Amino acid sequence: MEMRQLQALLAVADTGSVTRAAELLHIVQPAVTRQIHNLETELGATLFDRSRAGMRPTDIGLQVIERARRALSELDRAREEARSSGAGLYGIVTVGLLASTAPLLAVPVVSAVTERHPGVRLRVVTGYGGHLSRWLEAGDVDVALTYNQPPAAALDVKPLLEEDLWAVAPPSAGLVAAEGVDFRELLQRPLVMPSAPHGIRSLVEGAAARIGLSLDIAVETNDAGVQMQLVQGGLGWTVLPGIMVAAEAAGGALNAAPIVGPGIPRRIVLAKPASVRSTSAVRMVAEILEETVLSLIDAGRWPSARLIQ
Repeated sequence: MEMRQLQALLAVADTGSVTRAAELLHIVQPAVTRQIHNLETELGATLFDRSRAGMRPTDIGLQVIERARRALSELDRAREEARSSGAGLYGIVTVGLLASTAPLLAVPVVSAVTERHPGVRLRVVTGYGGHLSRWLEAGDVDVALTYNQPPAAALDVKPLLEEDLWAVAPPSAGLVAAEGVDFRELLQRPLVMPSAPHGIRSLVEGAAARIGLSLDIAVETNDAGVQMQLVQGGLGWTVLPGIMVAAEAAGGALNAAPIVGPGIPRRIVLAKPASVRSTSAVRMVAEILEETVLSLIDAGRWPSARLIQ
């Protein structure tokens, strides 16, 4: 099995076409066809279903493609480490951010990496905590700042901060951020919440169960922007991190305050795959992520956040 066979395999899988794969790899079409044929012969399995619509991976093809992607990723890591052994850092680092934290973190993190280490290129992806954990475990993300999921042996996790969740209400609700809003008052309202399973939904339901109460769900949506629009339209209250609603609350578009009596904290952690040795570039990006979090909290730009010592 040769590297160029795996490259051809991934190119065809990503484009769905031998012709487009050849253009992507800058080689002639018969060469791509030959690489795929040789790989199928060596493995004794058909990797693609061929039709007029294009090349579609078979079930075994999907398994081989996943492993080939990881194998080439490991070779890229080795190449990056070799280059970084000299002067400067090089390579591509994929960073995962929660959708709720990306607007605050993306610009300062990318700016710091670009300024200090121009040889490192970032890929920034966003998602919910469950998505980020799966991407880390699969090796698709190198380092992430994510919500603390249940412990997973596949991840190396460092807790960084806790932040209180906020009740978000229509502009006329009269909530005062400095006073907070009692959790029991929140539970008396119809709620616009994400569909289960979802990190914030689980935290709120767990807190309600501990005091013998339940949620009155009016609408479910996994889009935080839609949640805020529905609340602004008077269709219910919702629960979001303060980092997501501080600007809207300050501008009067929404009314929001931290949940108290009891409060509902969520923990943010720095996570990396435990099974893969981090490159120098990944370790550097992880340090900048942590540094950025500390500076934002010190500057008061992360509402209700507390560092975990």
